[in-house]
Amino acid sequence: MVREEVAGSTRTLQWRCVESRVDSKRLYYGRFVLSPLMKGQADTIGIAMRRALLGEIEGTCITRANSEKVPHEYSTIIGIEESVHEILLNLKEIVLRSNIYGVRDASICARGPKYVTAQDIISPPSVEIVDTTQHIANLTEPIDLCIGLQIRRDRGYRTKPTTNSQNGSYPIDAVSMPVRNANHSIHSYGNGNEKQEILFLEIWTNGSLTPKEALHEASRNLIDLFIPFLHAEEEDINFKENKNRFTLPIFTFQDRLTNLKKNKKEIPLKCIFIDQSELPSRTYNCLKRSNIHTLLDLLNKSQEDLMRIEYFRIEDVKEISDTLQKHFAIDLPKNQFLF
Repeated sequence: MVREEVAGSTRTLQWRCVESRVDSKRLYYGRFVLSPLMKGQADTIGIAMRRALLGEIEGTCITRANSEKVPHEYSTIIGIEESVHEILLNLKEIVLRSNIYGVRDASICARGPKYVTAQDIISPPSVEIVDTTQHIANLTEPIDLCIGLQIRRDRGYRTKPTTNSQNGSYPIDAVSMPVRNANHSIHSYGNGNEKQEILFLEIWTNGSLTPKEALHEASRNLIDLFIPFLHAEEEDINFKENKNRFTLPIFTFQDRLTNLKKNKKEIPLKCIFIDQSELPSRTYNCLKRSNIHTLLDLLNKSQEDLMRIEYFRIEDVKEISDTLQKHFAIDLPKNQFLF
C-alpha cells in the first residue's frame, strides 16, 4: 500500500475507472478511483475491499479428476508426455466461467497423437471455458485418454483432502478465485483537519470476471455482510449492574412486523430486506444474483419478470407470493402466471 501527497480540490464523492486493459484471455486489469474521502476512510475502504476481492467472490473450477487406468497420482502413462501429477496441475489452472451451484460433471475423451487442450473438455452448457488453448497433455502415441471431471462453484482456496485418491479418483486443489491480485493506494491532499484522500484500487482477474464485475460483486458481498447490523432492533436494551452478560431477544420475521405494527411505525419498503423474509436459501440466492435485495426491489418485479430469472421455478414464485400475502397482505404484480 502506497501513500502519496498530491495537490487537489474538493469534489463530490464519485468513482470512475481510470485504466482498463486485457493483457490476455486470462489476465484482465482495471484501475479505479474513489474520491474525495475524509482522512482514514480510504484505508478503511481499501483494506476491506481488497479482502473481499480476494476472498469473497465466487468462482468455478475443476475439483476432481477420475480415471480407472491410473494406479496412483505420481504414475506415468506410456504415450503421454506428462505424468499424472502434471496433468492434474494443468487441470487446476483451467479457467471456467459459470453461475452454477453444486457439482457438475464434465469429461475429456481424446485419441493420440494429439495435443490436448481445454478445448477438448466436454462440459455442460452452463459452463464456459475462458481460454480453450490452455494446455492439458501431449499424447505422443495412438492411445486413448479418458478423464472424468467434477466442476464446482465456490470461493477462496481449498486444499485437496489428505485422504488422497480412491479407485482412480483424484482430488484437485480448488482455486475458486477470479481475482488474481488486488492492491490499493492512497493519495492525500490538504492540511490538518481539512486533509482529504483519494483511493486507488488496482484489480487483476483471470478472465472469468472483468475487474469492474469483480468490484461490483465484492461491494455487494460486503453490503450483505453488514445487513444484519442494519436490521438490529432499535429498542433500548437495559444493562443491569453486576451482570456479566445479557441475552439478546430473538425475533422472527413475523415478530418484527408485529412489533412495528403495535408501535404504529410506518415500514418503508426499501428498508425491508429479502433476507428477513424466511425464504429458502436457493430462492434467496437467485433473487440476490438478480440484484433484488429489498421488498421494494421485489415488488417492482412481476411474476413474469421473476420467471425469467435463471434457475427460477414457478414453485419459487408461488412461495414468494404466499410469503408476501402472509406477512404484508401484498400480492406480486401478475402478468400471465396465475396460481
